[in-house]
Amino acid sequence: QVQLVESGGGLVQAGGSLRLSCAASGRTFSSYAMGWFRQAPGKEREFVARISWSGSSTYYGDSVKGRFTISRDNAKNSVYLQMNSLKPEDTAVYYCVADLAGGRTQNQYHYWGQGTQVTVSS
Repeated sequence: QVQLVESGGGLVQAGGSLRLSCAASGRTFSSYAMGWFRQAPGKEREFVARISWSGSSTYYGDSVKGRFTISRDNAKNSVYLQMNSLKPEDTAVYYCVADLAGGRTQNQYHYWGQGTQVTVSS
């Protein structure tokens, strides 16, 4: 069982940066692939980023590639999303996710956090 709690969301101007954090409970955190999804009002949930259990492999959704960076610290049971060059279209609720072999689709992740709101003003 893994519980996920996101933090770090907020309001930022376009071009700014935010760093999201996700704290995970559970002794097997280091065994899980971790990721982030987001959902904007009226839109479908979108894949943002994913990192392997060791941190050696990462990949990103096309809309955030080159601007966002996912990382993890297994000693702290935490995963992070550094978001730079933010755009108004990045406005969404961001969800932290975990699973043993998660990929790019949301049905590959069994564990979800409650979400944190990110709002980017123009």
